Amino acid sequence: MKNLTNPTVMLPGFYMPLRGRKRRSAQQIFADKIASLKRKSFKQIGEIFGRFIPEEHLKPEASGVMSRRSIFSKENTFWAFLGQVLDADGGCKEVVRKLQSYASLKGVRLPSSSTASYCTARKKQSEQTLSDIFQYTAVRGDKSTTTGLLNNRRVIVVDGTGLSMPDTPENQRVWPQSATQKPGCGFPSARVCACFSLESGSMLSYEIGNKKSNELPLFRKQWQTFKPGDIFLGDKGFCSYFDMVKLKEKNVDSVLTLARRKPVSKSKCLNVFNQNDLLIKWDRPKYNRRLSYSRETLEQLPAELVLRQIRVVVDQPGFRTKEFFIVTTLLDPTKYPSEEIARLYLQRWDIELFFRDIKTTMGMDILRCQSPEMIRKEILMNFIAYNCVRRLMCEAADKADMVVRLVSFKGSLQAIRSWEPQLNHDKLSNIERSKMLNDLYGTVTGLPLRQRPGRREPRCLKRRPKNYQLLTKPRHEMKEMEHRSRYCATALN
Repeated sequence: MKNLTNPTVMLPGFYMPLRGRKRRSAQQIFADKIASLKRKSFKQIGEIFGRFIPEEHLKPEASGVMSRRSIFSKENTFWAFLGQVLDADGGCKEVVRKLQSYASLKGVRLPSSSTASYCTARKKQSEQTLSDIFQYTAVRGDKSTTTGLLNNRRVIVVDGTGLSMPDTPENQRVWPQSATQKPGCGFPSARVCACFSLESGSMLSYEIGNKKSNELPLFRKQWQTFKPGDIFLGDKGFCSYFDMVKLKEKNVDSVLTLARRKPVSKSKCLNVFNQNDLLIKWDRPKYNRRLSYSRETLEQLPAELVLRQIRVVVDQPGFRTKEFFIVTTLLDPTKYPSEEIARLYLQRWDIELFFRDIKTTMGMDILRCQSPEMIRKEILMNFIAYNCVRRLMCEAADKADMVVRLVSFKGSLQAIRSWEPQLNHDKLSNIERSKMLNDLYGTVTGLPLRQRPGRREPRCLKRRPKNYQLLTKPRHEMKEMEHRSRYCATALN
């Protein structure tokens, strides 16, 4: 046996013999460093959505605020933010608690219980990076139709909605509250106009405006979303001579509800295909100052536009609307029967369900951030999360050989929330993780939505709200009335 003498006489406690262990190679040291970095990575919801997000957008920056590999790195902050908007609570404190539990599980130092570091890291996230990720999910989430309806042309449905946010001076400057509300008694409100793929339900583009922004100007900023051969589907708010002409120049057809014009009678039409299907002509509208384009732009439009006018009779008992008119640039009645166009317009209601999924199911109806910069990031992250859930639903529907419209968004979100904590364990092998993902897909499609056509759901509330007093003055000026149960009758002298 070799004599294990200490060669460092001046530092007797420094030398520790190897005692038969081999020296570690450079490859082993490098592998340990990689494992250490992985222990500091908390993908969380990324175990489910990692395939839907491009990795190059989550790599640390070459220099700057997002170049460090810390507990709140660029990748960790993104996945934490994405998990926050998908979480039922949606608070920053819960995100930090979740990160602490993952850190304890992986054996690294627990982050502070304060949300300051996380909020600072979230603020450093580049809005352009989030926008690029959203565009990636929009392109990948789009799905070609195979229903045979209207020769399998892609249909893009468009509509607008409103969002509320915290009452801060910065938010009020960008998205002011309604003029009918007193200062301090209302909330900033934003308008969002979005384009969705009718087949997959994925959001393809969006624009944000304030209370003064009409849906049409916001929609015109998204014309690049349409490709030649697409069909634009919208309600009466988008019935515009200017937009139909401009989209037709791009080889994009329109299917809209008639508005701001009277229906054309049989005596004034160009051709009668059947009793409820007429070929009509619209004259170019006259210029007025309320139009969002100039007189020169209007004069460049053609003097007339040939359209089809389809009368749809609603014979469903209990429905408020008894009949309405559809105008479209799909002029061939043989290639595009009026029954298929009417059935297509009936599916326009799906965009109301898409907005309900985002605002009610995901909780985006009332935003949380305090500044316009973070409000825009919060909106972007909600739309990224929505597209990821939609893509998972499409993949699950393809595996189950079923239509994605039969898959419940809320049921899918509930399954994702339940599966996420189980997929982040280090002890799970790749085979076990793959099996769990397959089970997740099976759970998503396990209970298809019941189709109840003709069901009447009035927009009324059955459960009455509590009888609280309305805030009619700023909080520091408001004096709350006593509760009515504390009133007592007194005898008059």
